[in-house]
Amino acid sequence: MFAGRVPETQYAVMRAPLMGGEFPFPVKYGYAMVGDAEGERVFVLHPHQDVFHAPAAMCIPVPDAVPTRRAALAANVETAVNILWDAAPLPGERIAVIGAGVVGLLVGYLISHLPGTIATVIDVDPGREALARALGCDFALPDAAPAACELIIHASGNPAGLRAALSQAAFEGRIVEASWYGDTSVALPLGEHFHARRLRLISSQVGAVSPAMRGRRSYADRLGFALSLLADPRLDALLGSVTRFDDLPARMPTLLGGGLCHVVTYGEN
Repeated sequence: MFAGRVPETQYAVMRAPLMGGEFPFPVKYGYAMVGDAEGERVFVLHPHQDVFHAPAAMCIPVPDAVPTRRAALAANVETAVNILWDAAPLPGERIAVIGAGVVGLLVGYLISHLPGTIATVIDVDPGREALARALGCDFALPDAAPAACELIIHASGNPAGLRAALSQAAFEGRIVEASWYGDTSVALPLGEHFHARRLRLISSQVGAVSPAMRGRRSYADRLGFALSLLADPRLDALLGSVTRFDDLPARMPTLLGGGLCHVVTYGEN
């Protein structure tokens, strides 16, 4: 959003419910806010600011077992939940997750709760191994990635990761593409394993509830479910640096360099 890489064809689709302004930039587009609403802690898909008005229906209560800062991960967990609904992983499958960012690690963490199933998280950064294993996942660098995986979730945001998924998938394997590329065109070697192995490439995007649950779970239900999954203290490891709201202008160049989930605080919180 900040770099102006939203394609014009996606301006309407990419609008957030309470976004301020118009694409390409500047816009108010933050959407992972935890705050107080009449004495109750709530999560709201609202841009980052200290005081705001939001429809009551969009204020989802934070469970008592979930600390306020950890609740800031709710939007990422909601994305991971939707990815799993789209992927439909099966107990005992060989599963890989390419990309050890926050979403990829959350997907691996959720898969680890399936009986007899462990996801192998693949990333170019060996420094992510300890974090992946702490969340119940296996870990591999790209040159040691497992082959013949029945299910691969790609969440690296790098086209090279998707190309690797096409080579690592088993016969009739499923590849769930969870990355968003903005205005970047992606070249894929579809003349190699894609047809010979009868692979399936599946899009997953959190803007719509997965067909597997659509009609049975609303957006609010999905977000409430995501919040309920945040009671595990191990997930605090996904929270990165903490920045006061007033300090953001000076800190933004550093924050945009990457990392885990950056936390923005207001007042004494």
